[in-house]
Amino acid sequence: MARHTFSCIDAHTCGNPVRLVSGGAPLLTGATMMERRAHFLREYDWIRTGLMFEPRGHDAMSGSILYPPTRPDCDIAILFIETSGCLPMCGHGTIGTVTVALEHGLVRPREPGLLRLDTPAGVVEARYTQNGDKITSVRLRNVPAYLHGTGYQVEVPGLGPLTFDIAYGGNFYAIIEPQPGYADLDALSVMDIQSFSPQIRALVNERYEIIHKADPRLRGLSHVMWTGKPRDALAQGRNAVFYGERGVDRSPCGTGTSARMAQLAARGALAPGDAFVHESIIGSLFHGRVEEATTVGDSPAIIPSVEGSAWVTGLNTLFLYDEEPYSQGFLLP
Repeated sequence: MARHTFSCIDAHTCGNPVRLVSGGAPLLTGATMMERRAHFLREYDWIRTGLMFEPRGHDAMSGSILYPPTRPDCDIAILFIETSGCLPMCGHGTIGTVTVALEHGLVRPREPGLLRLDTPAGVVEARYTQNGDKITSVRLRNVPAYLHGTGYQVEVPGLGPLTFDIAYGGNFYAIIEPQPGYADLDALSVMDIQSFSPQIRALVNERYEIIHKADPRLRGLSHVMWTGKPRDALAQGRNAVFYGERGVDRSPCGTGTSARMAQLAARGALAPGDAFVHESIIGSLFHGRVEEATTVGDSPAIIPSVEGSAWVTGLNTLFLYDEEPYSQGFLLP
């Protein structure tokens, strides 16, 4: 009986899971991480679904695999494996991956306190603080984020018409703010978010062509962010991000926080140097900051950073069997 063995280190970032595959991953070819991502999707996506979907994972599972970098200026490369696919970038996943990699000696930074990461979305800098063996926090200097467009509209059964912006922070987000038909995040249950969000995403992708203004390989709306008033006095905003088929981010979402800051910066509500503390649906916090202004294509953009912390929760050795009916995983309809 053919058995594929994967060593995994499990962790969470502000409540959202991160499963780092530390052994058993396939070798990938490609001159860039985007090309390696394409190779993985062509031949090895069964590893992603097997390790992320049930019965070994769940709707909100998130993971990563470390590879040698394709660029000489980076310490390590990261491939993101999520229930929603191989994302170009994942903020909470990067914070968790950096924490796990450093605490378990999987990477040795060339410069203490800094890891330069080769991701499919581009180079990401991770500055970290350490107390003994514990990585206490990681701040990501993310890829450029920008407001892609405003005034998108869809008609959602059960909610009615919704108007929202779409912004990019490493993934594309529909950012839904309070309006007629949607009073606040507190007005929705988790089941409501899981019901309405995939309808919104499907309607947007049917009606609108969402293509990154500098890299046409990055396209399509993947995430839906519901915003509301914060409960924590430290926070300026609260959100719940939907991804995959049923996933709701327990963390404040790193690329989502980047997209939200880009939207607010485009409105003039944030400027370089300004902080933005984002609260999640469970009350955990990311500390964002607008590092500088830039451009993406012909659009004004920002360089965002996001800081959070992660905790290792355990070690796993997972088996996938060729003969097993559920080795490639499943999600409930």
